[in-house]
Parts: sequence; structure tokens; C-alpha cells
Amino acid sequence: MLKRRILLALVATAAMTATVHAQDWKSKYPELVFSAAPAENASIVTERYRDFLDYLSKEIGVKVTLRIASDYAAVIEGQRAEQIHLAYYGPASYARARMTGAKITPFVIEVSKGGVKGYYSVFYVKASSPYQSIQDLKGKNLGLVDPNSTSGNNVPRYALNKMNIKPEDFFGKVVYTGTHINAVTALGQGTVDVAANWWNSENDSELQRMADKGLAKKEDYRIIFKSDMIVNSPYAYLDSLPAELKQKISKAFMEAPVKAKATYDKLSDGKYEPFQPVDHAAYEPIVELNKFVDALRKK
Repeated sequence: MLKRRILLALVATAAMTATVHAQDWKSKYPELVFSAAPAENASIVTERYRDFLDYLSKEIGVKVTLRIASDYAAVIEGQRAEQIHLAYYGPASYARARMTGAKITPFVIEVSKGGVKGYYSVFYVKASSPYQSIQDLKGKNLGLVDPNSTSGNNVPRYALNKMNIKPEDFFGKVVYTGTHINAVTALGQGTVDVAANWWNSENDSELQRMADKGLAKKEDYRIIFKSDMIVNSPYAYLDSLPAELKQKISKAFMEAPVKAKATYDKLSDGKYEPFQPVDHAAYEPIVELNKFVDALRKK
């Protein structure tokens, strides 16, 4: 009987300690801030993440709020300053964050249909244009996305370098549009003659998403260049978060396709399979790509 009482007391003490521990991190983190590299316009980002952040709030036990970032650099700086606890990155912007001192770790990666963990950078032109290759566009205007965009800047510059093309010399003008949607829009409006963008497959691209929303007609554009595969985008959290909180965050992401399928599907218009775990090693090639692009800029 005495042993049983001692055992019960130990269990009760352990439970109380765990509860106090949980309350400790909840008092320090009563609210988590999430931000995303702005591949889309603010209103679309807000709509895409609203239900998912509500789901995360419920599963983690503290409110998760969205901070709209003006550009990729704002997300990077927000995590460097530890004012953004969770972030969705493009591969190059995540690598840039690590390269500039952000103490963060990627914990899940997007997975496209068929289990594919990669995507591509493409160059679009208008379908009605005469351009059949990059070489046909000498003196024309190039639309890039953001200096920290993988598919919208770094991979395009890497690809152009392999063609012995320096964008600022070859094209009449190089325009940074800010978002992938803006790049397609600029092409459609004639502000640029060729535009870089991301592309997973014929049925999964920024252009396809715009077409689904009535923002563009897919048949008005065609691809004249597609890159080698790029590793998919990660979600990353601050290293300084308590271990228990990081575990809850990871668990909520991994369980989302089952616990909140409709909400999860809304993130990618139903185009992604369940998240898979990932670590920094997957993005070392992107760090090297960033270094290559940095060296190009210094020439």
C-alpha cells in the first residue's frame, strides 16, 4: 500500500511539473507570429493561411497570427530579430536567412503530387510573341520577382550565366516585380517581354493558380525555358523556441492533412501531399547557389 501511495505521489508530481512547464512556455509565448515569403499579393496570402493558422492555434494551444511581409527580406529580418516565430520560405530566402545569421531550423518541406520534393524555374513569354528562346530576347525587358526569390531570381540568373548572358547587359531593362503574380501580370501588360516564375507541373504553377481565380488566361502564355529541379520550400521555426513548443508545431503540421484536410488542401489548392520532415542539409546546395549569385553581382 505504501509503495502504491509513493508511486501515485510521484505520478502526480510529474504531472504537476509537466503542467507548470507547459504554462511556463505559454506565458512566455502567449502568441506566435507567422509570416510567409510573399509569392502572392497580401489579400491572397491572408486568405490562403487564415484557416490553417486557426488550426495551428487550436493544436498548439496559443494563438498564431499572420504578419504580412512586404518582401522576402522582411521575413528574413523578422526571424533574425526573433519577432517572427514561424515562417514559410522559398529555398533561396531560407538559405539567405541562415547565411545572414538567423537562428532558425527548417522542420517540414512541401511535397508535390507523386511525392516530388522539387519544382522548377521557368521563363514565360506571351503565346502570341515571336520569341522562341532566350537569345531572341536581346534588348527586351526581363521580369524577375525578388532578389531573394529562388525561382524568380537566383536560378534564372544562374541559368542565364550558363548561357553566357549577363542580364543587365543583355536585356534592355531588368525589372523586379515583387511577387510571382506581379511578374505574370507585368508580362501580360507588356511591361516586360519575358518573366521568371515557379512551375511544378502543367496543372500546378502560379499561372495555373491565377487562371483558376480568373486573374489570367493560361493559354496566353508559353514557356521558353525550364530549369533543373529545385528543392521544395520549407517552413522554419526559431531555434530559441522551447523544445515542447517546437514538437507541438511539428506535430500539428504533420497531422494537418488528416485532422484538417480541407484546411490543408486550401494551402496549395489541393496540389500537395502531406508534409515531410526536412533539415538544413537539404538546402546546402541552395546556400551554394546564393553564394554563386552573390559573386555574379560583384563582377
